[in-house]
Amino acid sequence: MSGPFQAASEAGEREVAPCDVTVVILTFNEARHIGRSIASVRAFARDILVVDSFSTDDTMAIAEAAGARVLQHPFVNYSEQFQWALDQGGIKTAWTLRLDADEVIEPDLAAEIARQLPGLPSDVVGVNFDRKHIFMGRWVRHGGRFPLRLLRLWRTGQGRIEIRWMDEHIVVWGGRTVTFKGGFSDANENDLTFFTAKHNSYATREAIDVLSQRYALFPEDRALNANSTSQQAGLKRWIKEKVYNRLPLWAGPMGYFLYRYIFQLGFLDGRTGTIYHVLQGFWYRYLVACKVYEYDLHLRQCKDTAERISTLSRLSGYDLTGGQKG
Repeated sequence: MSGPFQAASEAGEREVAPCDVTVVILTFNEARHIGRSIASVRAFARDILVVDSFSTDDTMAIAEAAGARVLQHPFVNYSEQFQWALDQGGIKTAWTLRLDADEVIEPDLAAEIARQLPGLPSDVVGVNFDRKHIFMGRWVRHGGRFPLRLLRLWRTGQGRIEIRWMDEHIVVWGGRTVTFKGGFSDANENDLTFFTAKHNSYATREAIDVLSQRYALFPEDRALNANSTSQQAGLKRWIKEKVYNRLPLWAGPMGYFLYRYIFQLGFLDGRTGTIYHVLQGFWYRYLVACKVYEYDLHLRQCKDTAERISTLSRLSGYDLTGGQKG
């Protein structure tokens, strides 16, 4: 870890004290990022749990050297892996925090967590963070990409992850949520080849979710709402499922991109921002729509649900025959 995140993390460690929090991070070949993410939470986290999917690089060694507990478990999807961490990870703290390996809690947010968390009223069960996206070293400020309000910190035992193949959120129960201010960054340092390969995989998994809903292949997890997560996340899910997914093949991706790039001022993010908005706001959305269309051509020919699940497993490369797990 080097550069501004290193300096920020070192500064943050001098300013905050430990809280009763376990940070959970999932990894697979994250040697580039894991040291940075652990350093960003080390000052306030009482425990850091890394659940690794049998990495072939130095991820585990780096995590252990940084003071994290490391467990290994076979990966099926993010939802199942994270819920396994919650159920089997030996979490004993009062609070749990979800952090992706390429994300960073910046010093001001770390200080906010340390200052506010111990005194939160008992009816507060979840805390939202406002995430910013760093792409090609630049903060993408426009196009509706900031703030992305996500529920990432919750009282242990009063939260779980949605049962989905893609776009899974933490949902909570038994109380209300609040929002902490401060820097929270998604800052993947890999190149565009990695970015496009990752989003190709994401598109397959999202297509599974769309077709599962369309054909009622698996029971739907309907826990996401304005009370169980951030209002922003709940509203975006409603728009996607009730409006966007029902548009013609071309209309959704094109309309979404134009809305982001023009009406939400994405063009102000400059050249790198344009690359990001075209790839993530149009190319990726169009790829999802094309995969849904391709898979659906085959599913229409199936005679029953079991055959559709088997066919979708073959087409997507994911084993769905055992049912959709969390």
